[in-house]
Amino acid sequence: MKRSIRFILMIFLTVSCFSSFVFSQEEINEREHKRILSFDDFIYLATTNDTEFEQILIDELSLVYKKALQISAKDIVLLVKQQHEMFPSQNRESPNTALGLSKLFPYTGTKFSLSYEAGSSIGSSSNSSNFSFSIAQPIAENAFGYSTRLLDKIIGLEIDIAKHQIVEAYEDYLAAVMTVYYTWYEDYNNLIIARSSYEQNLKLLDNIEERQNENIALPVDVNKVKLQLSSKKEKLIKLEEQYKNTLNIVKQIIRYVNGKTIIPEEPFKYTSLEESFEYKFEKFTKESRTFKILRKLEEKSSLEVARDANDLLPSIDFLVGYKVAGEKYRIEDEDNMLFAGVSIEWPFPGQVEKAEYEISRIEDKKTGLSTKNTYHKLWSQLSNLYLEIEKKEQLIKIANEKIELANGILKDEAENYSFGKITLNDYIQAVNDLDTARFSKISHDAAYKKLLVEWLRLTDKLVERKNITNEIGKVKVDMSEIRK
Repeated sequence: MKRSIRFILMIFLTVSCFSSFVFSQEEINEREHKRILSFDDFIYLATTNDTEFEQILIDELSLVYKKALQISAKDIVLLVKQQHEMFPSQNRESPNTALGLSKLFPYTGTKFSLSYEAGSSIGSSSNSSNFSFSIAQPIAENAFGYSTRLLDKIIGLEIDIAKHQIVEAYEDYLAAVMTVYYTWYEDYNNLIIARSSYEQNLKLLDNIEERQNENIALPVDVNKVKLQLSSKKEKLIKLEEQYKNTLNIVKQIIRYVNGKTIIPEEPFKYTSLEESFEYKFEKFTKESRTFKILRKLEEKSSLEVARDANDLLPSIDFLVGYKVAGEKYRIEDEDNMLFAGVSIEWPFPGQVEKAEYEISRIEDKKTGLSTKNTYHKLWSQLSNLYLEIEKKEQLIKIANEKIELANGILKDEAENYSFGKITLNDYIQAVNDLDTARFSKISHDAAYKKLLVEWLRLTDKLVERKNITNEIGKVKVDMSEIRK
């Protein structure tokens, strides 16, 4: 009788050993009634439905108007003035009319002006009028539009930098979204392991209680299994709450409502970073968006120094024009005049301009130092990240080995316990060791994928601007470096 009980128990414990790391039939049936959301589908739904992406991209729409706001307008300006003039001493009155047109060509600095004026004057009771045309051309400060062209280049660089920064913000948020999926998958699998472990410990408790009824097991053994079961239940409750919290975040990101319960699918298989760190970092400094921004910032800073230096020059305009004056509104009995000259405006001692120039020189040096410091910081950050990725690869291999070993040990200990060769404590320890190894494998797996996303984010390979559609914020993510 005892041998029969031991044989049945050995079979039960051996089956329990294997069932602790495979899905139960109930779990399989449950999966069939749920929607499996793949990683690719999750990213598509997130970038399509999550308005956070739109909010990031909408800043780009205003960049179109940046030059129009900062560069002097090239509009045609119309001036119309009509006033009624009275001369009480001469007992007469007369309307006075003035019309004017002007246009600035900002990229050459040239300004054209046309004017017509008619009306009475104090010294004459008859109406007089005049027409004039003039051209003003700066030849010192902003000579032939030099300063304006510098400003145009500066604003162009600012727009490019802003576009890069918008893509950076998009990429940062996308990385956070991808990390949520990995966390969701990790929490889901931890919950599966916890449920399976709890169910197997329930079966173990039933078995121990049966053995106690047959005077094979002691009450202390029952209490030990009950304590073990309480610990498993406590962990299960915590993991259920953790999974539900992550699931709510997933639903919020993809705007998922009124649908089937969704569960994650195992993300794509990972692979190692094949090239050496030195090769990758050198390529990063030459091709990355980050270093393009740094180079543009240095160029912008140099242009601002040149523009502030130009502002130190006096404002000198070369003037040339033609004027005709005469009687009445139709300019009768006209007098013609051609004129040319120079207009100079030069502030002494130019305190503000000199201060702005010196500050821009200081900022230029500061920008250069910032670029160098950023280079070294990124080298250190990426180097450590590369080492951490390599470490996780090794830990995943070790975790797989530990699961295999823990599974073999549990199988042997189940047999040993059924024959009374070991204590219940030894068997419980073997069960917990397998659970710990499985939890560890899931944790390292998720952490590894998150590290790869962080690597792609920092090296600007997660998103390219050409793959972003501004209309609805869709993005095509290039996973070639981490997908097999």
